[in-house]
Amino acid sequence: MLNTAIKAARRAATVINRSSFDLDRIEISEKQHNDFVTDVDVASEQAIVETLLKAYPDHAILGEESGPSRNLNDDSEYVWIIDPIDGTTNFLHGYPNYCISIALQHKGVITQAVIYDPVRNDLFTATKGAGAYLNDKRIRVKNHDRIGKALIAAGHGADPRALAEYLRMYEVVASRCHGVRSSGSAALELANVAAGRVDAYFEKGLKIWDIAAGSLLVTEAGGIVGEFNGESSYLNKGDIIAAGPKVFAQMIPLMVPFA
Repeated sequence: MLNTAIKAARRAATVINRSSFDLDRIEISEKQHNDFVTDVDVASEQAIVETLLKAYPDHAILGEESGPSRNLNDDSEYVWIIDPIDGTTNFLHGYPNYCISIALQHKGVITQAVIYDPVRNDLFTATKGAGAYLNDKRIRVKNHDRIGKALIAAGHGADPRALAEYLRMYEVVASRCHGVRSSGSAALELANVAAGRVDAYFEKGLKIWDIAAGSLLVTEAGGIVGEFNGESSYLNKGDIIAAGPKVFAQMIPLMVPFA
């Protein structure tokens, strides 16, 4: 199943890379303020879905663009959760920070994860209980003992009404850590936590397709993922902290007021 997801991600990357050379010809529509979908998102997701269903025709699909498949319900045993381009705004501007995210949920538990960065040709993979990998090399989260040593990633989504709260969160975290970065792709930031490139990541109001694959990468790399109060319903709520165990514990008191 993991190999099938990798095949699907690489096929989608071909669609994305081909379009990246001619951004002016991309058809764009606005789902809501500052939240865009392009014909490339749709074509990328179609390539992923076709690849997955060819191998597993009975599996259910939950895609960012296509939504739930007809056979998706509470009894669905296998559900593929897809974000065909996480970081569409970056992609539209030619800013090289976006990825493809594919996760498999089995009986309510994320068991397989693929995040593919087509710009850097970085392939992040994880299978529950078998570790996390970057280009077939095992990866681990960093585990600084103090948040003051940590480089922390953050996001604020597309809703301008949430910007003021994000700025308050940013101020609280930035005053206590080594630095804060915001790059516009939740899935890729989670992969970066897993790979030890950043020490933690936080954001509010995400969707399950933004975080399903990345959350498994982090936990399989030895990290912790939770809500702002430390609880574990982040896939449903969409508020997330991901970090090494020690930094995670120090971030909870900072983020509880925003839970």
